[in-house]
Amino acid sequence: MEFLKGNLSKISRYLVLVSVILLTLVFFIPIWNISLTAPQYPEGLSMNIWIYNITGGTEYDVKNINLLNHYIGMKEISKDSIPELKFMPYVLAYTILGALITFLFPKRIMVILGIVNLFLVGIVGLGDFWKWEYDYGHNLNPEAPIIVPGMAYQPPLLFCKDLLNINACSVPHAGGYSLFAVIAILVFIIWYERRLELKNNP
Repeated sequence: MEFLKGNLSKISRYLVLVSVILLTLVFFIPIWNISLTAPQYPEGLSMNIWIYNITGGTEYDVKNINLLNHYIGMKEISKDSIPELKFMPYVLAYTILGALITFLFPKRIMVILGIVNLFLVGIVGLGDFWKWEYDYGHNLNPEAPIIVPGMAYQPPLLFCKDLLNINACSVPHAGGYSLFAVIAILVFIIWYERRLELKNNP
């Protein structure tokens, strides 16, 4: 417990500042990408998920994805249909504020709290993302032009999956990797601080 009350070393403090920069970048880059390939779209379609928006890999990709979805009865995808996109920027801003406070008041316990916060946000976020995909893939329009009895079109949470003649892939984008990097940095800080503590107090 005394270990957690200690101050961060200079190196760890500046690693916290690196985390602030990486977290801030997430406002400007997508966190997730879903891509589709189908015979009618051999060049592929893609959709980027930001913490506040949904955009296509090209200008018309989201429109074409919604066109495909219409034929199989899936709901239209738009940022207004996903309420989480309205409050996620505030969650990220809160996380950045916590990292800045840790830089200004460099206590080890603050790093532990940051790790716990990011893990909780990540678990809740992935769970909510899975729920969103499940809803879109299972709650289909019974009057859709194409109906395959017993077929669901839930995209994969991670990696790739075949849905009829469509191959859907779901992977982190640059913003997602930035978040993973922040968690790795914070875990490294605790490991590094523990090593310093043992070295200075054998």
